[in-house]
Amino acid sequence: MTITCISPIDGSILATRETLSRAAADENVSRAKHSQVAWAARPLQERIELVMAGVARVGEMNDEIVPELARQMGRPVRYGGEFGGFNERASHMAKIAERALAPMEIEQSDAFHRFVTRVPHGLVLVVAPWNYPYMTAINTVAPALIAGNAVMLKHASQTPLVGERLARAFHEAGISEDVFRNVFLDHDTSVGLIADRAFGFVNFTGSVAGGRTIERAAAGTFTGIGLELGGKDPGYVCEDADLDAAVDTLIDGAMFNSGQCCCGIERIYVHESLFDAFVDKAVAIVSSYKLGDPLDPETTLGPMAHERFAAEVRAQTEEAIAAGARAHIDPALFPHDDGGAYLMPQILTDVSHEMRVMRDESFGPVVGIMAVKDDDEAVRLMNDSPYGLTASIWTRDTDRARAIGDRIETGTVFQNRADYLDPALCWTGCKETGRGGGLSEIGYHTLTRPKSYHLKKA
Repeated sequence: MTITCISPIDGSILATRETLSRAAADENVSRAKHSQVAWAARPLQERIELVMAGVARVGEMNDEIVPELARQMGRPVRYGGEFGGFNERASHMAKIAERALAPMEIEQSDAFHRFVTRVPHGLVLVVAPWNYPYMTAINTVAPALIAGNAVMLKHASQTPLVGERLARAFHEAGISEDVFRNVFLDHDTSVGLIADRAFGFVNFTGSVAGGRTIERAAAGTFTGIGLELGGKDPGYVCEDADLDAAVDTLIDGAMFNSGQCCCGIERIYVHESLFDAFVDKAVAIVSSYKLGDPLDPETTLGPMAHERFAAEVRAQTEEAIAAGARAHIDPALFPHDDGGAYLMPQILTDVSHEMRVMRDESFGPVVGIMAVKDDDEAVRLMNDSPYGLTASIWTRDTDRARAIGDRIETGTVFQNRADYLDPALCWTGCKETGRGGGLSEIGYHTLTRPKSYHLKKA
């Protein structure tokens, strides 16, 4: 089978790669498992240094990576790629590794030594998405390797060059090809490997349907899995919020990367006293965007990664308008909307949860805004979703934000910020957003298993 990457810039074929046969995939798994034993036996500090050398090597490639990313998934070059967040996440996980992986001492006496260690799963499969292809991959790759696992990286077909870049960087830094390997696998081979217990742990970031497929494949194998799936992240603007800051941040969170962010803002609830002013300011911001070629430094909004993604956003938007929603952004401002991957942004009001645009994941540059009368209504609407990744609350009262946050079904609660991943905090979700937790010390616990020692001294 051949994997083909179609560039959203012009529809040209950017890259093609042949997938591994099952026999070749099995050979890769065998070599990785064999090499993992020696890798795990190396001192922790040595593993940390090698991983961070690989991270630094990625940074040295950034001038090549930025336009390469634009060609693969459409993000404008003006934003400079992902190395800042990539480095921040890896560096934090390196910093906390010794503490997170340290044995838990229970007793050290003349009679007994009792303690609990953390040991690697063995071989970890990382299935990474295309929207933030470097940052999402490093969330698991760095701590998995540091913890002593071998890693196989299967990147999205839209960003095949990312996996190759990461493998090249880490190999040049001194990590062997068998300890960290980029692979191209088709669906059946991936599912077959998981079902046959090829991996000690599988981490997947992607669609709910993809997560269900992995969960079914792993059923009965007792293989650990971590799943970050869909999202419909809400923002709530209270009557005491800093209005300008709320508009700037929430609209950026809804539109940045053409709305293709795992924790992007997809629906906004504004206290009725601020609603009109919020909408006016939001429309002014979005109307100033420039949709166009992501290789042009003046472009602020590039194409979506694939025409089919844009088609879904168009469908949700058109259905909402047909059902009574009001569209605020003038199409005349965005002549580069071509009906394909280039999609103009849109703000909708007069929306309801009967509309898919307020219920289904959009993952594109459209956001619905609703007025609410109080916290109770806002909480009810924020929880009226099958997803739960992040929620953004805008108020000057931290106690109020905490109280509201306690009532929201979500993985992360933000006050006065949005669309951000703090590597010191656990990245997690609930409901159909998935299961498990990445980054933070909890990320290390996910990527290792406990092993207890009860040593009776002679």
